[in-house]
Amino acid sequence: MTAIGIYDSGLGGLTVLRALQQQLPQEPVVYFGDTARVPKGTPSPGEFVTFWREILTWLGRQGVKMVLVACNTSSALVLEQLQREFPWPILGLILPGARAAVARGRRIGVLATPATVASGAYPRAIREACPQAGVWQVPCPALVPLIEQGYSHTPEMRQVLQRYLAPLLSVQVDTVVYGCTHYPLLDDLMAELLPPHVQRIDPAVALVQAAARELDALGLRHHGPTGGVRFGVSGDPVHFQHLAQRWLGTIPIVERVTLPTCLTVGD
Repeated sequence: MTAIGIYDSGLGGLTVLRALQQQLPQEPVVYFGDTARVPKGTPSPGEFVTFWREILTWLGRQGVKMVLVACNTSSALVLEQLQREFPWPILGLILPGARAAVARGRRIGVLATPATVASGAYPRAIREACPQAGVWQVPCPALVPLIEQGYSHTPEMRQVLQRYLAPLLSVQVDTVVYGCTHYPLLDDLMAELLPPHVQRIDPAVALVQAAARELDALGLRHHGPTGGVRFGVSGDPVHFQHLAQRWLGTIPIVERVTLPTCLTVGD
């Protein structure tokens, strides 16, 4: 087993890939975007488990030694169950992100998708890491669609982001956590709209740091030449190519993947 697997519903996981390539550039990567299913709506926990079993089974066949869950909602809903089912380390964003946040501040705001907010996973993890921390969450349903449609740096995005940040600024947070992997793509705009003293936490950076420690502990670090990236999606590979090009700077080679069918929950 040689590669690190990264999973997301689509583009957001590219921020995890970016952090991985910055910190562990020698590691080969298999990136899977479930573009045919998850972006159409928020699956139920049972559907997430079924989707994940199919994706992890496929990633296992590609020779992964570790999987990074580049999806906060999946991390919140099904991570612990799937960690028990598969033989290699599976790391999520929420615990590393929470620990990074409390290392920087005590009044912590979380911007996230409605499903991640509803799970309560970030407040639990933050208070577990620091019981004295205050946590305020804001659901941001409009951000991912605007990013995926290419409106990241438009007046419309600025207005929407100002609206989402307003409740956090009103309680004087000192730290803001990006509770969705798409949101670091807005970091320069966030920096303009937040006071200079407010810390911005990208859980992807903390996740890759945790992955590096795990690889070292298990003796799984790749010490060869710089690793490449293999991209697979469940939907239209050409559409993903065009969207990803804006964030990668190059047009990636993307293959369409037919996932293995796994048992549904309860079978």
